[in-house]
Amino acid sequence: MNKRVEKLRQESLDTQPYISIERASLVTEAYQKYAGTVSSPVLRALTFKQVLENKVISIAEGELIMGERGEAPKATPTFPELCCHSMEDFNLINDREKIAFKVSEEDKKIQEEKIIPYWENRSMRSQIFKEMTRQWKDCYEAGIFTEFMEQRAPGHTVADDKIYHKGFLDFQKDIKKSLQNLDYLNDVESYPKQEELKAMLICAKAIIRFAKRYTDKALEMAKSEKNSPRKKELLKIAEVCSHVPANSPRNFWEALQMYWLVHVGVITELNTWDSFNPGRLDQHLYPFYKKGLEEGTLTEEKAKELLECFWIKFNNQPAPPKVGVTLAESGTYTDFANINNGGLKIDGSDGVNDLTYLLLEVIDEMRLLQPSTNIQLSQKSPDRFLRRAGEIIRKGWGQPSVFNADEVIQEMLRQGKSIEDARCGGTSGCVETGAFGKESYILTGYFNLVKVLEITLNNGIDPRTGKKIGIETGEPTQFNSFAELFQAFKNQLHHFIDIKIRGNNIIERLYAIYMPAPFLSIIISDCIEKGKDY
Repeated sequence: MNKRVEKLRQESLDTQPYISIERASLVTEAYQKYAGTVSSPVLRALTFKQVLENKVISIAEGELIMGERGEAPKATPTFPELCCHSMEDFNLINDREKIAFKVSEEDKKIQEEKIIPYWENRSMRSQIFKEMTRQWKDCYEAGIFTEFMEQRAPGHTVADDKIYHKGFLDFQKDIKKSLQNLDYLNDVESYPKQEELKAMLICAKAIIRFAKRYTDKALEMAKSEKNSPRKKELLKIAEVCSHVPANSPRNFWEALQMYWLVHVGVITELNTWDSFNPGRLDQHLYPFYKKGLEEGTLTEEKAKELLECFWIKFNNQPAPPKVGVTLAESGTYTDFANINNGGLKIDGSDGVNDLTYLLLEVIDEMRLLQPSTNIQLSQKSPDRFLRRAGEIIRKGWGQPSVFNADEVIQEMLRQGKSIEDARCGGTSGCVETGAFGKESYILTGYFNLVKVLEITLNNGIDPRTGKKIGIETGEPTQFNSFAELFQAFKNQLHHFIDIKIRGNNIIERLYAIYMPAPFLSIIISDCIEKGKDY
């Protein structure tokens, strides 16, 4: 890596993650102003607009890609509308030895005096626990299943390539067309569709204005910049941010910046555990890379530098911390953005290209916690691709992971997806499969099979609390065969799965009603056309 990248990378490694109260304050102000006066989608859109228009923005020395979730690298916002951190939470994450987030005394005061009083009984977590049955809560407290959407939003999704072909001015035209086509006479859902589309329109305008703020800041910094090369870079940054995301990208730099502004938008809007990522980055960016090299406007060295700056942006965004017992018992800085490389193209041919190998070089050199990366290995992948990835893997630092692209596609075909959508999809998070840019695959908590076995061995009683939370499946000492035990386990399993699924349906409905994601919905296929939220 060159000196610029080396410096930015080291700064990313050295910077201590800290809690930023800025987003929580802006969200609270938006709700105090608009809640109860507009529909839920419009409320979420106005909140998004409020944050992007008022958050502090920064351009660090030497940076080439613009955008942070907080006011600076490693500034980590909270999402009080989803789950409101207690003062105990803040003290714990500030003081613990590992995976600490520093919290200033000023921010603690704002949390105590402004954020908690408003959100303590209004957050999604609070609403969810109010709606759950005693049976569900007993299972939750026993550890049959762990909370997920009680403190994080639906966000296990991945972008496809539509943002490289359309700008947000184009999306605005599509939204307005859908609004004009609403049939208020015959479609009973026309009003909720209208509100969702209005919200999308607000968000599309807000992300353009957000980029304009970076244009203005870069121009302002260029005026006083004495270093001539950096002055030129700042002017270039201003040009890039004035074109994207309003318009579709024209070159490699603009394509990277386009994605990153969308990424920041998605993880600012809602997702507290995001996993959102650009999916098949090598295939999406290859046309820009190839065109730049052919025209002489891009070199391999410059492309690599831009990609490595892009990598650093991911590492500058720690995952927002959890709350309560989940915070106390686990923690990570990782947001699980998992970038796919290789695999197949939409026509079924090999998806590996020259940019794929450049990305492998970037992975090898950067060695950062984020983003996670993987190779999608199919029968059509060249041996050189596998060997190059193997050279990196053998170094032992954990990346890239390896997935069987042919099996991933088969899994999606079994789910009823088209062969084209399956080939353009892949793996994400830790780990889900899905059709990128085309679906919402929501994680609503983990299920503890071993705990179910323990309760089966105690005939429906949780031995930790002595509380009967399962069904009576028989005294295990009286079983005459393993088959009897296994049948009892299956009966117990069905009992607990039914409880969880009933809860899941309520949780997902609560999110659909009170916490839609109009910005994310813009870039998911069919949401605009159907007036439906992600």
